[in-house]
Amino acid sequence: MAAYPAVANNASMRAITCGSCAAHGQPSTAMALDDLGDPLRDVNRAVFRFNEAIDNAVAKPLAQGYQRAVPTRLQWGVSNFFSNIGELQNVLNDLLQGKLLQAGRDSSRFLINTTVGMGGFFDVATRMGIAASDGEDFGQTLAVWGVPQGPYLMLPLLGPSTVRELPSRLVDRWVGLSEQLDDVAARNALLGLQLVDTRAGLLNAEAAVSGDRYLFLQQVYLQRRDFLINDGVVEDDFGDFGEYDDY
Repeated sequence: MAAYPAVANNASMRAITCGSCAAHGQPSTAMALDDLGDPLRDVNRAVFRFNEAIDNAVAKPLAQGYQRAVPTRLQWGVSNFFSNIGELQNVLNDLLQGKLLQAGRDSSRFLINTTVGMGGFFDVATRMGIAASDGEDFGQTLAVWGVPQGPYLMLPLLGPSTVRELPSRLVDRWVGLSEQLDDVAARNALLGLQLVDTRAGLLNAEAAVSGDRYLFLQQVYLQRRDFLINDGVVEDDFGDFGEYDDY
C-alpha cells in the first residue's frame, strides 16, 4: 500500500480521488517537480517499484480479502473508529497553527463520537451537523510555520513524502492511539488493521490511476498536500479578467 499516498489521518484516504486533474494532464505547480523538485527521481522510482511489488504481493490481496470477508457496515465502523482517533492529531495541529475554532469543532467531534458514537464506530457528530474537517498534521503545521517543502521523497513501505513531512510522521504517530498501548501485540494488531482498512478504502480509486503511475501519484500527493496546507484555497490559473469579473 505504500505506493499510494501515505496514511496520516482521515483525510489521507481521499488523496487519490483528488487526482483527476492530473489524470487528464492538467498542469499544476506539482507538474514542474518532476524536473525541479525531484532530484532523487532515480532512487525514488526504484523505491516506488519496490513498494509496488510489496503492495501487489501482500497489502492489496489482504485488502481485497478484508473487503470480501468483512460486512460493509462493519468496515464503515472500523474506518470511523480510526478517523475518530485521527481527531486527536487534528486538534493538536489546530492548536499549533492557531486555528482555535477548528480545534473546538474537532474536539467536539472526538468527544461526541467517542462517547455517544461508541468509541467512534458511529459518526454521530456529522449527524449532529459537526462536519469533519479535511484534517491537520504536523507536516501542514511546519508549512504554516514557514519550513520549506524540500525535495520529493518516496519512502520504502511508507510511500510519498517530502523532506518537510519526515518529522510529521514521528509526531503524528506519537499522537496516535497505537503508540499509547503498552501491549506490543495489541499495538501491532491495531496498526495492521488500520493499514488494511486504509488500503481497502483505496481499492476503488485505482481506476483513476493512468499513464506513468509514479508521476501520477507524485502529482496527486503534492496537489493534495498543497490543498490541505492552503485550507482548500487553490490558485486561480485563469488570471485577472478585469472588466469581466462581474460575469
